[in-house]
Amino acid sequence: MKGTNLGEFEELVLLTIAALASEAYSVAICDELEKHTGRAAKLGVVHAVLNRLEEKGLAKSFLGEATNARGGKRKRYYEVTQAGKMALVNAREVREGLWRIIPDLNLGGAV
Repeated sequence: MKGTNLGEFEELVLLTIAALASEAYSVAICDELEKHTGRAAKLGVVHAVLNRLEEKGLAKSFLGEATNARGGKRKRYYEVTQAGKMALVNAREVREGLWRIIPDLNLGGAV
């Protein structure tokens, strides 16, 4: 397993896989990322990140059943591994710890 440090986009993709649960396949991941970030998520970039997450042992994939709607092609689904869950929890703890030590940002009640 490669390093478990998460880049920002890797973290977003891993969180999206977790959120989509049993429906986490590349196109759905792109759509969900765009919906929540307001940024277009290119399929090729998401595929590269998914491969990297698998190499790091933070996600794993499996093929679903072939469907007529897809001309007999099977979708590749993704799920977060235990190591991926731990990496997400760690990333959250680091972010929350940093937020706690930031002096007043003077956001006028926003946050």
